[in-house]
Amino acid sequence: MRLLDTLEIASVSLKRNVFRSFLTTLGIIIGVASVIATLAVGQGSSDLINEQIGSLGSNVLLVVPGSLKQGGVRVEAGAAAKLDEEDATEIKEECALVKFVSPLVRVGARLNNAGENWTTTVYGVNPEYLEIREWAVENGADFTPADLQGTKKTCLLGKTVAENLFGVEANPVGMEIRVANLAFTVVGVLERKGQNPMGQDQDDVILMPYATAQRKLSGTPYATAILVSTFDMESVEDAVAQIKDALLSAKGRQGRLEMDFSIRTQEEISEAAHTAANVLSLLLAAVAMISLLVGGIGIMNIMMVSVKERTREIGLRMAIGAKPNDVLAQFLMEALILSLLGGLLGLGLGCALPIALYFWKGWPLVVSPASLLTGLGSSIATGLFFGWFPARLASKMNPIDALKYE
Repeated sequence: MRLLDTLEIASVSLKRNVFRSFLTTLGIIIGVASVIATLAVGQGSSDLINEQIGSLGSNVLLVVPGSLKQGGVRVEAGAAAKLDEEDATEIKEECALVKFVSPLVRVGARLNNAGENWTTTVYGVNPEYLEIREWAVENGADFTPADLQGTKKTCLLGKTVAENLFGVEANPVGMEIRVANLAFTVVGVLERKGQNPMGQDQDDVILMPYATAQRKLSGTPYATAILVSTFDMESVEDAVAQIKDALLSAKGRQGRLEMDFSIRTQEEISEAAHTAANVLSLLLAAVAMISLLVGGIGIMNIMMVSVKERTREIGLRMAIGAKPNDVLAQFLMEALILSLLGGLLGLGLGCALPIALYFWKGWPLVVSPASLLTGLGSSIATGLFFGWFPARLASKMNPIDALKYE
């Protein structure tokens, strides 16, 4: 029997029960849409993570206090380990592969401006911090040498802080705000950075000179961390080794020979973020596979019912010359048509979902041609796999017994 004849016979059979055929394809539709949405979430998450990692700056290293052994007992992280401005200077002077260095002190503080309140994070930094983060000042200017001398009370506002204290359209440069009940002058507003890989708003921050934050707000001579950038990605590993040697030498002069700090790279941060995204993608993929499985079972169930209902028809076709392979091809074609229609409708739904989520939640989901082909291919494979048994069952019928079936 020709392929077109088989296609025509299968189409006519399915048109007899249009509503039942649609319900049969529903599981495939949901399954294919889930596959496409899963791949879109995975690709979108990967692109977003890479973008957010890039927003941290290029070739960035973070030196943080680590745990320290005292008397053979490991003390809680940060309890005995200390970093300070001298350590940052040591890194700058001793490490040839290091381009920029900034000590960093972090403090939570409440801000106030003319009755508008906002609680945010204050970072005390030096001028190289913005170079490391590749962060430009959108309005106003960076700190001047005069700002960095002593404890002058000036600050740079992140976009989120500026908008919440002064409004979206206002320019707060030159205006005064209160930080922990101390008056500070706003000298600039930073350009928008967006979220970091951990989902935190990078613009919800206020920057001020390191010495000012340390003496006026922190009350401690120690840094929260030291931020470092290298000249290029290829020199990161060697720069880590140089930083370790420089700090161990400095600590040794203070009578502490054991490494009481750790160095985190962008690659480590990226791996952690990608691992979390991959776990989410796997969970969504499991849901998509279950949906396809349910859809395939639905096709097999309906095809079994169809074979039972059309037993006499099958017997009549065989009696007038149809071969078992012709019957097999007919029912396989019906299963293929159902899965293909479900796949095509699933493609439409799978493309619509990411678009809807983008406009609703702003999620950057990516629908690629490969994901569309994967979704359609999986629907066809599901239809053929689950349609094989009912089709085989129909092709093995005895024509005489089939004609006698009531």
